[in-house]
Amino acid sequence: MEKTIMEKTRIMPKGHWDWSMPVPFSQGWKVGNMVFVGGQISADENGIIGVGDIEVQTRTVFENIRKVLNEVGSDIKDIVKLNTYYVYKGNENETTEFWEKMTKVRLEYLADPGPVGTAIRVSGLMWEDLLIEIEAIAIIEEEN
Repeated sequence: MEKTIMEKTRIMPKGHWDWSMPVPFSQGWKVGNMVFVGGQISADENGIIGVGDIEVQTRTVFENIRKVLNEVGSDIKDIVKLNTYYVYKGNENETTEFWEKMTKVRLEYLADPGPVGTAIRVSGLMWEDLLIEIEAIAIIEEEN
């Protein structure tokens, strides 16, 4: 039986945020017509953007997702799956308001009908000031 070798392309946009130490992780991978975007945060090469502001951080995360996707000819419209991790440590009575602010920004970027998605509240992320991290899977439609 002959193995089919699928082309894989590592995605590492120039000027993108990077980890605090040398690691072999990737911002994304294109495998065939699928694009896997690793967890994107609200940061650039200079550090965290939008400390304390879930709306600014959510926009920055989506722009970082777009940057990774654009490297291989894809865009946010191609996303079929989102996993969102968010930190909220405030008053429990205001949790819904926080989630709605985050979600309104997410909806600015997502087409209708949107991708399947999961939002998970966590106690913290990689750096203390991060409020959100999102990973995505996109499918690039093949041209005929």
